Amino acid sequence: MTSSPQTPEPHGHSHAHGPAAPVSQHLRRVIAAVLIPFATAVFVGLAVLWPGGAPAHERTGVGFDRQTQQGEVVKIEEVDCADVNVGQVPPTGDSSTAQGREAINSQQGVCKRATVEVTSGGDKGRTFVEIVQPDAPRQLEEGQGVVVAYAPDAPRDLQYSVIDVDRKLPIALLAGIFALAVILVGRMRGVMALVALAASFAVLTLFILPAILQGSNPLVVAVVGASAIMLIALYACHGVTARTSVAVLGTLISLLLIGLLGSVFIDWASLTGDTDDYTGLIHGLYPDIDMSGLLLAGVIIGSLGVLDDVTVTQTSAVWELHQADPRMGPRKLYQAAIRIGRDHIASVVNTLVLAYAGAALPLLLLFSIAQSSVATVANSELVAQEIVRTLVGSIGLVASVPLTTGLAALVVSADRPAEGAVGTGPGAGGPGAGAASAEESNGPRRGGRGRRRKK
Repeated sequence: MTSSPQTPEPHGHSHAHGPAAPVSQHLRRVIAAVLIPFATAVFVGLAVLWPGGAPAHERTGVGFDRQTQQGEVVKIEEVDCADVNVGQVPPTGDSSTAQGREAINSQQGVCKRATVEVTSGGDKGRTFVEIVQPDAPRQLEEGQGVVVAYAPDAPRDLQYSVIDVDRKLPIALLAGIFALAVILVGRMRGVMALVALAASFAVLTLFILPAILQGSNPLVVAVVGASAIMLIALYACHGVTARTSVAVLGTLISLLLIGLLGSVFIDWASLTGDTDDYTGLIHGLYPDIDMSGLLLAGVIIGSLGVLDDVTVTQTSAVWELHQADPRMGPRKLYQAAIRIGRDHIASVVNTLVLAYAGAALPLLLLFSIAQSSVATVANSELVAQEIVRTLVGSIGLVASVPLTTGLAALVVSADRPAEGAVGTGPGAGGPGAGAASAEESNGPRRGGRGRRRKK
């Protein structure tokens, strides 16, 4: 056959490939010899490091470390701010500053007196009053669900306060729409993707987070947890095949590279990982946690999702190219598949940078307001750790393309099918190749029978 290979789309985000071509028993044994010890080590690591839940501690009442209950706004009244606020307007009445404008509004504006009922916990049915300032970013409405904080040591009238609104319904509805879209488009693959997503969250919440809080090394926990997520997600979504196994190996090598680079540059750049109120609270509650190790664990886990996408795409591209033309050697397979990988990398790397810029937009605005130079912004630890996180992950992502492509090309080319099998290589085992082989073998016989009938 001299027809051109049916190359997958250059930007390989879609993984809707056909069934993986079967490979020989010899190649299966080689892959199993590598993956079975790795999988065994991962699950032994899970068993040894399994935390059995997060350690108990006395609540500080700060940030997320507060007792909370559900509540509902049952009544809203408009009141004169001067009657409910004790703040005083600055003597000059200066409204050019944020503090001055806030003080003026607290005396001259119209406030809201919200009566809130506690709807969960031991004080269910109890009500309290919340004053909402006119310039508050969050305004309450009657019938609105809210989250209330409980401070047992405070005076009775001050024990409860509104800290947030209840967003469970819109979030649950959005999650339902997402799951429905995935199932409608992906069908069984979509169902398995959702199963893998649930398993990933289970490993994260039941193993990784509690194990770190129990004092285990964050890097070891992240490597074991990320490996477990990788094995579950890839095999659940793409099947237990040689193609998937090659993607697992490529992902593993890339994760090891990310861990090595991250460890070197986090230490070299003197990044502590303690950069905001939340990390400070964690360090205060659990001083034995290695915060720089926690930062490195975040780099590894954050890179895993994008790595899965790239390695599966590259492995599938090599397999599809080989099925299209089984005579292609490893070098030609690599050259054809790496062109797909370059297109993929060009878009994914840009995605990583823009994703961070979008998440950190308020912070970047603050630096812009302060008229700080780019060098000053990049040198601050808060931004520097995200730069290191993004660049280390991107380097591992870029390296995963030639690594996985080369590994897949070598594996699929080294396959040795059993003698007497139909076709000339792994691709010959696919449905299309089998049909083509049958047509080629039947063609001469039909022609021969026709010629004999003519005689």
